[in-house]
Amino acid sequence: MQRLERTFTIVNSLGMHARPAAMVVQTANRFRSDVQFEKDGLQINAKSIMGVLTLAAGKGSSVVVACEGEDAADAMAALAKVFESGFGER
Repeated sequence: MQRLERTFTIVNSLGMHARPAAMVVQTANRFRSDVQFEKDGLQINAKSIMGVLTLAAGKGSSVVVACEGEDAADAMAALAKVFESGFGER
């Protein structure tokens, strides 16, 4: 089983509010791998909208993304696109 981990910085001005949170949850749910986010010691299931919102990830925050499973590389690549695009708000 493959495990990948990568850190992303939130670049959009409003941070990871409801719409970006929904984007990452929808993206994570397209894959079978487990996807976890961690910020400031709080680790959550990235397939849960409530979990993602509890991170309260504002602009400039660092979020560690961990994908583990058979399609971990594909999940990480898809999530990287979402984070790096600034959730389409840049």
